[in-house]
Amino acid sequence: MALFQNRPQATTPITFTTTIGLHKTVLLVGLGNPGKEYDGTRHNIGFDCLDYFVSKTDDMGEWTTKKDLKCQLSMGNMGQTKVIAIKPTTFMNLSGEAVQAVMHFYKIPAEQVTLVHDELDIKFGDIRTRVGGSSAGHNGIKSVTEHVGENTGRIRIGVGPKKPAQIDSADFVLAKFSGKEQSQLSNLRREILAIVTEYIYGGQLLAETRNFIV
Repeated sequence: MALFQNRPQATTPITFTTTIGLHKTVLLVGLGNPGKEYDGTRHNIGFDCLDYFVSKTDDMGEWTTKKDLKCQLSMGNMGQTKVIAIKPTTFMNLSGEAVQAVMHFYKIPAEQVTLVHDELDIKFGDIRTRVGGSSAGHNGIKSVTEHVGENTGRIRIGVGPKKPAQIDSADFVLAKFSGKEQSQLSNLRREILAIVTEYIYGGQLLAETRNFIV
């Protein structure tokens, strides 16, 4: 699918005045590690893209720290859908604790939760969306699955393949994007914004692959 085809432009904040929502609450979860030292790393692209979504969507509130819910949280309404976005402050391997706490507090079922995260098994440039599935070795997904089950939406951002191939996977995902990759991150953020917005207003996360390289 071509980039930005029939999608809202993301160069200015998005404001929706229609009321075609689904009368429900959706929870968006960006996965990553807290701390400045992790900014710009492949493993934190979920945080990065959710930051962009919140900054470009007028109806989303500022990030606030919720210590009891183990996350930073932003909330707003898009149409008639309440949208809660969170960034766990637990570190990646314990992400499920924050997701479970927020789901319980706001009474959100797993099928209304969508995770935004990096995936090493997908090449950089591709974004794959689906509902459910295995963790594919991703410790953040593994933690969420252990706490709330597999029936969550996934927005999987490709960061592979490893270069060089012999590098440890943990070292690779905790490293920053290459210069060439960084030149494409603005396209990535806009594509995620489009996917999330379409999901909220369309009511379902379609199983598809998109490419954002231009």
